[in-house]
Amino acid sequence: MSADRVLLGVVAAPHGVRGLVRIKTFTEDPMAIAAYGPLSDETGRKSYRVEALSTAKGAVLARIEGVADRTAAEAIRGLRLHVERSALPAAGEREWYEADLIGLAAVGRDGRDWGKVMAFHDFGAGRTMEVSGGSASRQSLMLPFTDEAVPEIDVAGGKVTVEPPAGLLAEGRTKEAED
Repeated sequence: MSADRVLLGVVAAPHGVRGLVRIKTFTEDPMAIAAYGPLSDETGRKSYRVEALSTAKGAVLARIEGVADRTAAEAIRGLRLHVERSALPAAGEREWYEADLIGLAAVGRDGRDWGKVMAFHDFGAGRTMEVSGGSASRQSLMLPFTDEAVPEIDVAGGKVTVEPPAGLLAEGRTKEAED
């Protein structure tokens, strides 16, 4: 995927028989998914006009141009909707687009290598940042995306500083401690 596009949402499921869909959005205001103009698929080759109608069950109920019935809505389930980065407002101070953090090195305050930022998740209790591939842990870690667990972000420098909460790893073990 091009770094010039940002993921705004995913078509979660059809809604009813007239082609409406539920979209899980990653925008601060869920209804804003339709405010940036046409969205595209992951390849950037196909364009979709989205009309956000309301919110329902943690998702946006929307109409997508050309999707007229439940069969067509089923066919686009899982469609990842992107927008050109240039259509988005500039991030403010202490604000980032998660897409800009994916792939950054995750380094502990003590210098330990925790790997790279792999993804962000929200399982209902707040945003988490997944890091993986470092020498400090044998497994992927899910860190709360808070100022305490992620005290510094340096996009230009290519890294995030992490402070995993006490007790996050079983018995406090790390690769370094086991070697």
